[in-house]
Amino acid sequence: MSIYPIILTQSRFTHRDELTYPYEERGLQFGDGVYEVVRIYNGAYYLLEEHIDRLYRSAEAIKIELTVSKEELTNNLIKLLVQNDMTVDGKLYLQLTRGSAPRDHVFPVDTPANMYAYIQDLPRNIKNLETGVSATTEHDARWDYCYIKSLNLLPNVLAKQTAKENGCYEAILHKDGFVTECSASNVYLVKNGTIYTHPTTTKILHGCVRMRIEKFVDDLAIPFNEEGFTIEDISNADELFLTSSTSEVTPIIKVDNKQIADGKPGKITKQLQKAYEEDAAIKDTNVKHNV
Repeated sequence: MSIYPIILTQSRFTHRDELTYPYEERGLQFGDGVYEVVRIYNGAYYLLEEHIDRLYRSAEAIKIELTVSKEELTNNLIKLLVQNDMTVDGKLYLQLTRGSAPRDHVFPVDTPANMYAYIQDLPRNIKNLETGVSATTEHDARWDYCYIKSLNLLPNVLAKQTAKENGCYEAILHKDGFVTECSASNVYLVKNGTIYTHPTTTKILHGCVRMRIEKFVDDLAIPFNEEGFTIEDISNADELFLTSSTSEVTPIIKVDNKQIADGKPGKITKQLQKAYEEDAAIKDTNVKHNV
């Protein structure tokens, strides 16, 4: 995936090779920051407002004060697309940290936050969307504030790597017997026509695509139950799928080498994929949604 040359840092634009930070940077040394990943389709952001709102919520939760307004940041991110002549599918990475200061656990005084954003190409993974993926299950070893999209992702990274080493796309996390989410996505179980997923508590990230799923199911009159399900429930699921900005609505057809139902993407999953594509104004889709 190629990274475009012009990046946004603070409120100015510069070439990516010119961006430097001191080694005493809070994000680097403490993971003291938050971030967002925003999907781009045909050169336009999808769910940008939702991502910006969550960035500000995350920043407030860890007591980082932003001096830039939501409107100014949004305008600058749109300018970033123009500056790079971005017209295809891709993603934006946006990071905010407490700033650069001598290393000390206590917050630095009068230190401006560091912010930067860049974009890169990211074609849609048609194969995964159409045929589904495999997942493994892992104990959820993360902290108690998962609703904050923080830079502290080591447990997520380890779980995702374990999944890869087992030939899987994702790791489904569980704690105290109940599934929370995946290492980099929200996860849903379908049984008897009803969708089940973990409640939006501090134990999971409140996904922007997840929020859109709640609108889709309302429009489609599909029962949606924010009720946790267990690892044992997965083996009896009619369908299983995950959502994220980069994975869209991806079917899960196998978990821990055990097939889900008939091993094919289910009817409700396909309905939501179609709703997603219509909502995101995706023009040229090759994903088949025969239900």
